[in-house]
Amino acid sequence: MAEPANYSYRGARAMVILHERHMRSCLASWKQAKALAITLPETEDADYESLETLLAHILRAARNYMVWMCKHLDLPDPEIKPAPELDRIATEADAYLEHLLERWGLPLAEVEEERFYRPEYPSNWQVLYCIDAMLEHAVMHPIRHQFQLEELMAQQG
Repeated sequence: MAEPANYSYRGARAMVILHERHMRSCLASWKQAKALAITLPETEDADYESLETLLAHILRAARNYMVWMCKHLDLPDPEIKPAPELDRIATEADAYLEHLLERWGLPLAEVEEERFYRPEYPSNWQVLYCIDAMLEHAVMHPIRHQFQLEELMAQQG
């Protein structure tokens, strides 16, 4: 994706750029983990049943964050397709990520800075976030999973 240029709020521009950078990096780490046949720790969390469910979770969450922000900012649906099904997630991840990032770079450009801070809205998991905090959460999400994958690769690889 070309670097987003004209944002009313430069903080949003920075978060969109950082989100792209870290989503790409996380996918690269996921591919390494897959190539090394890394196993995830046992847990009752369905998003950690396999590397494929983890990747689906990461991609699905990125989509959901932008849909949530657009909803609460009264912006049009960002038209981000759902993540591929588990049986296709590994082979379609690159193309899907390109689509996701292209759509992620569009909706927030015209939003004035003040709207990023107030009010707060309940997230899909019922924690209150302002739009700016959700942007930061969206950037940190792939960073956290990449960190987990890198630690597992260091332990198992």
